Amino acid sequence: MKYRIIPVTPFQQNCTLVWCENTKKAAVVDPGGDLDRILAAVEEEGVVLEKIMLTHAHIDHAGGTAELSTNYHLPIEGPHRGDLFWIEGMSQQCSMFNFPPCDTFTPTRWLDDDDEVSVGEGVFKVVHCPGHTPGHVVFYNEDDQVALVGDVLFHGSIGRTDFPQGNHQELIDSIKNKLFPLGESVTFIPGHGPGSTLGVEMTSNPYVR
Repeated sequence: MKYRIIPVTPFQQNCTLVWCENTKKAAVVDPGGDLDRILAAVEEEGVVLEKIMLTHAHIDHAGGTAELSTNYHLPIEGPHRGDLFWIEGMSQQCSMFNFPPCDTFTPTRWLDDDDEVSVGEGVFKVVHCPGHTPGHVVFYNEDDQVALVGDVLFHGSIGRTDFPQGNHQELIDSIKNKLFPLGESVTFIPGHGPGSTLGVEMTSNPYVR
């Protein structure tokens, strides 16, 4: 698998374009907005979009989902059903965070622990990691040792838990019991800021050390 990070929205959310090198089939992970920027990257890389993948349903990660799915007939995979209330409240999220109006949507497929999502010949394992939101999932590609972790874990920090249905202890448990066992060598792409490895965060992240 190859990937390209595309910062979008005023929150500089790390939307990620992932694709299979053999088939050139691709997915957009967390299209929060700025669809023109995302589609430009798709064209530049010469790949063919086949789906949208969502780690969770906060506006900066999911705000462009309905428009992208409708305009390009793309299925939506994720997040876990625990984030349904965030999806249903998409218009309120737009108002709250001063985002352009956007539509709600229904995922083509809700995801659970140990599900698999394919992109071309590549496969991502789904790891349900609640805490930041109840329905947050992580996408882990074992072959390339890469994980797209959304807002669960950051370089030197962790996701916020002060939003509705956030849970600090649940987030810590998700990181320690679900993410870290994937292995120290796993590189992760967070929802914001620079990437890191799980090994670095195990030893140096003050929130979970």
